Amino acid sequence: MTTPPAVSTHDFELVSGLEIHVQLNTASKIFSSDSATFGAQPNAHISAVSLALPGALPKLNREVVEKAVKMGLALNCTINQLNYFDRKNYFYADLPKGYQITQDAEPICRNGYLDLVLADGTERRIGINRIHLEEDAGKSLHDQDENFSYVDLNRAGVPLIEIVTEPDIRSAEEASLLLTEMRKLVRHLGVSDGNMEEGSLRCDANISIREKGATAFGTRCEVKNLNSIRNVRRAMDFEFNRQKELVSAGGSIVQSTLTFDADQGTTAPMRSKEEANDYRYFPDPDLAPVSISEEWLNAIKAAMPALPAEITHKLVSDFGISNSEAGIFAEDAALLDYLHKALETVKNPKSVINWLTGPIRALLNDRGTDISGFKVDAARFAEVINLVDDKKLTQQIAIQQLLPALELQPAKDAATLAAEMSLLITDNGDQLSEFADQVLEKFKPQVQAYKNGKKGVLGLFVGEVMKMAGGKADAQKLNALLQEKLK
Repeated sequence: MTTPPAVSTHDFELVSGLEIHVQLNTASKIFSSDSATFGAQPNAHISAVSLALPGALPKLNREVVEKAVKMGLALNCTINQLNYFDRKNYFYADLPKGYQITQDAEPICRNGYLDLVLADGTERRIGINRIHLEEDAGKSLHDQDENFSYVDLNRAGVPLIEIVTEPDIRSAEEASLLLTEMRKLVRHLGVSDGNMEEGSLRCDANISIREKGATAFGTRCEVKNLNSIRNVRRAMDFEFNRQKELVSAGGSIVQSTLTFDADQGTTAPMRSKEEANDYRYFPDPDLAPVSISEEWLNAIKAAMPALPAEITHKLVSDFGISNSEAGIFAEDAALLDYLHKALETVKNPKSVINWLTGPIRALLNDRGTDISGFKVDAARFAEVINLVDDKKLTQQIAIQQLLPALELQPAKDAATLAAEMSLLITDNGDQLSEFADQVLEKFKPQVQAYKNGKKGVLGLFVGEVMKMAGGKADAQKLNALLQEKLK
């Protein structure tokens, strides 16, 4: 690994903005009926439109517009109800038309923001300059043959939105948190799977520096195609320190496009940075302007789910839980739906929250799955929690025995199954008293230690009696019974 340049003694600050490319999860491409599914054999999802054959004309996918508007609403943007597509002209082997269809002068969304809360509790608002629609390019493969490059056009025409932030980012922490929140948001809204490994979410970072207190922006460099949140942090830290060292040594920053070497943790120049006029943007004559009527816009707004911040605030307010606990549900729509269904029949709402954020979450993490992999429906789960809260069943037995049994017999009533399995807490006081006497007789030194003031050994006695009772005893009652015997 290459060590990042040493930090200079000059007092600089980072100035950065991100360009976040989100692949929309539509079944077909933005301007054709070709499948947009990831993972097919090369050039399996192509047509005359993808190949840019003469006479082939694009036709806009309506769902793409709706998903872009959803993202704009979630990011507090103004929706541009009359927008149009432009041609961005440049040559590359995986761009058959010789231009990319995108939006330049009139993007679909403008002037939004996203609020972040940093680890130290500081609140930061990052401005969203614009969101525009565009098509993805194909993919060039340079490692398949010694003499030739191959081209796979499956991705050509896959729908993207590009979210362009203002240069409001002042640290690698803010950049990674912003990208994390964007990934949560696209998944929550159902507009993308946000899978960075498959390229569904990609990021370019514009990075510059300036002396603290200065208002003018420095010369920026753009680091392209960062495919993980960790790499965004690494690239930003490296580039920030590189620019500081260069300026401190009397050098100057050259505006350029950089690539990030994830193995070495370094950036390197790809080419000098293009300007907008290099692309010769002009309106695409093959596509009519997109007109979003008030009726259509209102229908999209009505279909919007509650946003994670709203969900978090409501859960904290309704149940007195922490922001971090509420965030677990706000970030997982399926888990939130499961919670709401369980709340319909559970007696103590806080109990179901504690179970889902505690033992059930641990169970699902061990299995490497989410709530969809838990085969106990919400109503049965609520029955189990009620049994535990009513002191008819211990939580340990519920987790270790009853819930696994219910996964195998999901139609079974929880109380009935618990009774059939002899899992319910016994009220046989005489038997528990006998077990307690046996335990105290067995652990005479510990009994003396308890009487000498070492109260912590009470837990040992409770645990031993619980074993003898097969876990079917009320721990609080055992505590009281043992304390009475130890007087």
